[in-house]
Amino acid sequence: MPVPAVILFAHGARDPAWANPFHALRDALLRAQPARRVEIAYLELMSPSLPDLVAELAGQGHGEIVVVPVFLGRGGHLRRDFPVLMEQAKSLSPRVSLRATPAVGELPAVIAAMSGAILGVIETSASDHGSVAGLSDPATDA
Repeated sequence: MPVPAVILFAHGARDPAWANPFHALRDALLRAQPARRVEIAYLELMSPSLPDLVAELAGQGHGEIVVVPVFLGRGGHLRRDFPVLMEQAKSLSPRVSLRATPAVGELPAVIAAMSGAILGVIETSASDHGSVAGLSDPATDA
């Protein structure tokens, strides 16, 4: 039985570098499960859109797709915009089994991982006198 394709659904931004962590996440998933198709779709400002990517994957023969919202929580975009996009995707690709997971930021494992990472950053920044690579405050840096 074929494994479902996965679409990581992210907000999007004007700066292409913003998507780098999502590409890293996709690459990590592909390393863990090389037989699985994993792609990224965006709500706005970047492409592909969710309906377009679902249609593309359907056209390539993927019959089951799981959409994973890579958002910290279920805010307005996931409550209002996401259901509309899922319906558009279903209408464009009615033969595809399409389902969504909760927002990843609401998953206990993600909360635990973020908590651990934050504690690690706090410890690192305390020993570095408050500066974190790439996040220092130019107003206070001399």
